[in-house]
Amino acid sequence: NPREYSMTTTSLHRPLWQQAAMLVFFFLLCFSAAAIGAIGSMSAPEFYGQLQQPTWAPPAWLFGPVWTVLYAMMALAVWLVWRKGPSKAVTVAMVVFMLQLTLNTLWSWLFFSWRSGAGAFVEIILLWLLIAFCILLFRRIQPLAGYLLVPYLVWVTFASALNFALWQANPGVLG
Repeated sequence: NPREYSMTTTSLHRPLWQQAAMLVFFFLLCFSAAAIGAIGSMSAPEFYGQLQQPTWAPPAWLFGPVWTVLYAMMALAVWLVWRKGPSKAVTVAMVVFMLQLTLNTLWSWLFFSWRSGAGAFVEIILLWLLIAFCILLFRRIQPLAGYLLVPYLVWVTFASALNFALWQANPGVLG
């Protein structure tokens, strides 16, 4: 049957139900990571509001909507890569994606729960590098998938600068 998946075809030939199920899975995966990070940042709005902030710091309410869009774009990007079928390139890209998603989740805990400005800053630099690498890997497999991660890299670039500024302005709180 030409519609059945084989190891020699791309996953575009997988049944539509399987593609839909995996899209749901990737959305659940990304938003589960978001939820775990949110647990670590439950005091974020109050804590963030108490910090000495640079004039360019965004209001606390902006973070939720931005991250919601970014997590949705991440889920769509990883799904597009998965659809290209099993290969070494896809496996490597998926592993890098999972590593960056794990670091993304960890950052909230480092900054908001454990109040480690230095640790969060080192970690967000590693996160930035993994996102950039993930973009390169995704673009080679499915260009649109790589481009979907560019706003994420831009936001994490901004968040890195904000992390550094907050850490420097609040050494007693963010040791």
